[in-house]
Amino acid sequence: MDTLPDNAAHILVVDDDQRIRDLLARYLFEQGFRVTTATDAASARAAMRGLAFDVVILDVMMPGESGLELARDLKSISSIPICLLTAQVEPEQRIEGLETGVDDYMAKPFEPRELLLRLQNILKRGRGPSGPRDEIKMGDYTFHVGRGELKRKDETIKLTERERDLLRLFAQRPGTPIARHELASDPGLIAPNAASWTIRSAIRSCLRI
Repeated sequence: MDTLPDNAAHILVVDDDQRIRDLLARYLFEQGFRVTTATDAASARAAMRGLAFDVVILDVMMPGESGLELARDLKSISSIPICLLTAQVEPEQRIEGLETGVDDYMAKPFEPRELLLRLQNILKRGRGPSGPRDEIKMGDYTFHVGRGELKRKDETIKLTERERDLLRLFAQRPGTPIARHELASDPGLIAPNAASWTIRSAIRSCLRI
């Protein structure tokens, strides 16, 4: 596959094993996904500051901040789906992973085909029941709530996690003013001490206006 559609799901693969990163990047691209890779939690955070992802595939055992620690932190500020990869096989260890709120769990070694099916199921759950997705229209823009996808006419606009979560918050409460202090109360959206112009900039960046 030489090119991907604009609305192809974007997967972040976080693993310190280069062989696994390369294998998944190649395989998932061949299956129609956009793929970005990261070697550790720090590089994953850096990638997420500039790009929006549909699913994170996350290795548990990494040097420095572990996959469990990163997953726990991400789930505290975001709804992004996470699939954990681990060489740990004890039930207690798997339970610990699921208790962080991740969406799925796979043991290494794994079959890429099985991971693909799990990813597809995660994406389907994120989009809700089959049929038309809930849509919020804002002039030329359409925001698909379940998928977290913003379009301007036929153009898909890439969102950061903060932008996606802001739009989801607005979509949940259409026509209702949201106070600055309410936005600032969620550090995943706006820093608590953010100035008003910072909040306006964050909102304007969602629509690129």
